[in-house]
Amino acid sequence: MTPADDAYVSAQFTVLDDLCAAQGHDPGAVRLTMLSGLLPLPGYLRSDGAEMVPHDLFAPAEEAGGPERLQEWFVAQWADRETGRREWTAYLSGQYVCLHSVRPATIQRKEQLTAAITAAPAQADAGSDDWSARLHALVDELDALEPAFTAYDRLRFGGPTSRDLCVDAVRARYPRRTPRTEPTPAGR
Repeated sequence: MTPADDAYVSAQFTVLDDLCAAQGHDPGAVRLTMLSGLLPLPGYLRSDGAEMVPHDLFAPAEEAGGPERLQEWFVAQWADRETGRREWTAYLSGQYVCLHSVRPATIQRKEQLTAAITAAPAQADAGSDDWSARLHALVDELDALEPAFTAYDRLRFGGPTSRDLCVDAVRARYPRRTPRTEPTPAGR
């Protein structure tokens, strides 16, 4: 990772040891829990070796009733259990760095948003003011869910990120429109 990558990661994530200290967890025990497949691995290793994790790393396990119950709770959040199991595997990898908060609801919402944004240019009213407003509402919502990503992410994931494709490129290709208003006659 470059110094710019390290700076980005330090701003968006937290050092595992620091999070453990702040929340009363033993870092060694947390690492064993990660290696046992009960919590996700760190999303990044900074150049200095610091393990970087989401600020809310422990929140899903707490909501599930503990790390031992996390997988069952997590997978059950999908109507299709096979999809839930695939998402669980992706979650455990630690590479779900595409969301500020990695939870089943945000994972699902990101998928819905990227699908809707990708499909938008084929809609019958594409290019209209109403279409533009709907598209930008979707893009704004995705923008709020996702961090900016690093150059390192583009290397490790083999190309552009969802932010590149569904936020930045869409905003560049379809600039936000200012609604037209009728001029007010003079004297009113």
